[in-house]
Amino acid sequence: MTKHSLAKIGILSTAILTIPALCLAGTAAPGKETKAVKESIKESCITGDLGINIVSQYASRGVIFENQSAILQPYADLYFKLYEGTGFFNKISLNLGIWNSFHSRKTDAGAVFGGGGSTTNSWYEFDFTAGVAFTFAKNFTFTPSYYMFLSPNDGFSTFEGLNLALTYDDTDLLGKFALHPHVTVMFELQNKAGTGKEEGVYYEVGIAPSVPAGPVTFTFPITAGFGSGDFYGSLNTAKGTLDNEAFGYVSAGVTASYAMKFVPECYGAWTATAGYTYYYLGEGTSDFNTAPRGGAVRDENHNEHIFSGGLSVAF
Repeated sequence: MTKHSLAKIGILSTAILTIPALCLAGTAAPGKETKAVKESIKESCITGDLGINIVSQYASRGVIFENQSAILQPYADLYFKLYEGTGFFNKISLNLGIWNSFHSRKTDAGAVFGGGGSTTNSWYEFDFTAGVAFTFAKNFTFTPSYYMFLSPNDGFSTFEGLNLALTYDDTDLLGKFALHPHVTVMFELQNKAGTGKEEGVYYEVGIAPSVPAGPVTFTFPITAGFGSGDFYGSLNTAKGTLDNEAFGYVSAGVTASYAMKFVPECYGAWTATAGYTYYYLGEGTSDFNTAPRGGAVRDENHNEHIFSGGLSVAF
């Protein structure tokens, strides 16, 4: 559900390319002074990225939605620079994004209406996000965003939520040992992104230190997710009800990103990635999509291992 999960893992958020100025040399008759004319090309106020990830399991906020067959997750983002200065607020941008998940297994197709399939059986999820990012005090960025998660194959009911994210770039403080911490709070406004019985609140904290090694950068994201107000819920088999759970999951992994410098800059900045993430699931996520809860995707397990690979271009 969001990318971000993935994973949205933190690697493609705001890439900006700088286009070098073109120098056009003027010509003149012999004996006259030759004047060089320089034409400066301004930096674009619109940047973005697009790409595709292939994952062994689709996990979002510790919730495992699919773990079988092929899972393809293409996405695209646009960033519109609204302001840039040297005051308390350094930069303000409008962010728009879409994200998808296609499953060859046709996960839960038609489930909302009791089965029967759909005309887009393999298109499990389509997400739309819109937000405004405020960078202030040089290294802090606060981004409130509106989330809408839809299911073209009618696998789940349309979700709407408000996401508040705060990130801190501690590179100036720690240099190459920077942790890049973040905090996220998401409010379920309509329907569920978690596993509980009522609309609740999701909380996330994490770090993502990285180490460059030539053209490859290794990132080590560590994330923990919690919930309140029935965001997460586990099945009480004795009562046949869902119990509220505070702990959702903790994950840790590694992502290798290879900058494809051989691609000309005029085609954008291309990056190939490969990653592995380990999840430890709490009671509110370990039994989701299992047979006792009416699912047919997985067996109950506290430990999950997810592999991923992808290709992206930033412009």
